[in-house]
Amino acid sequence: MPKKSIDTYIYINTTIDKVWKTLLNFRKYPQWNPFITSIDGIAEAGQRLKVTMKPPGGKTMSFSPKVIAVEKNRALVWKGSFIIPGLFDGEHRFILEELSPRRVMFRQTETFSGILLPFMSTDRTEKGFKAMNEAIKAQAEAS
Repeated sequence: MPKKSIDTYIYINTTIDKVWKTLLNFRKYPQWNPFITSIDGIAEAGQRLKVTMKPPGGKTMSFSPKVIAVEKNRALVWKGSFIIPGLFDGEHRFILEELSPRRVMFRQTETFSGILLPFMSTDRTEKGFKAMNEAIKAQAEAS
């Protein structure tokens, strides 16, 4: 089955703990996140989240991915599907890497697969990742 990936990153000048707390404070997403405008649920492996996102220039959409992994100060991973698994699936990873005590690399990656993949564009999603990266940098460095 064909796959397509997006991989974006940004350097954030604060502690890894602040970046992690900003990422997991879903309640504040509407205040700062231009891409993922809300998340309801608990970031715990096996749990389902309700995620609402608005890609730049696109329509608001909601989906309910399953949390695959949570590693404090390291990674949050979820997998979602469009309508049914196998049609258009995405595994999203938020990855934090401490480069020094006050410098963190924040990455967002997503691997898409499914029957509809050849007909789906991921350009707006990649722009959304980049917008969120800039916004989490500003939010984490300000706190």
